[in-house]
Amino acid sequence: MELIIALAVGVLCAAGVWLLLRPRTFQVVMGLSILSYGVNLFLFAMGRLAVDKAPVLVGNSSEIAQYADPVPQALVLTAIVIGFAMLALFLVVMIVGRGLTGTDHVDGVEEDEQ
Repeated sequence: MELIIALAVGVLCAAGVWLLLRPRTFQVVMGLSILSYGVNLFLFAMGRLAVDKAPVLVGNSSEIAQYADPVPQALVLTAIVIGFAMLALFLVVMIVGRGLTGTDHVDGVEEDEQ
């Protein structure tokens, strides 16, 4: 299970970085989004993956190991909301930049194809 999560985090982060290095603004925006998904999965996995454990302390239990850690779940939920707002802002900036410059290249200059 840990190997699958580690591979998923690695693939998402690698694909995100690769898309960030592309020359078009839409690819950069999608790269940021995919990279944030990889970081969210990493944060979620750092809270120790637990199956069939309660996320909240109930009653007088001395055994803390039988509960899941709620802090990584709260961090990921907050990161998802912030990531969605960031994606919406970047899409608006991308559309305005396309309208002003007439191209969707990051540097604003389209290369001549030969």
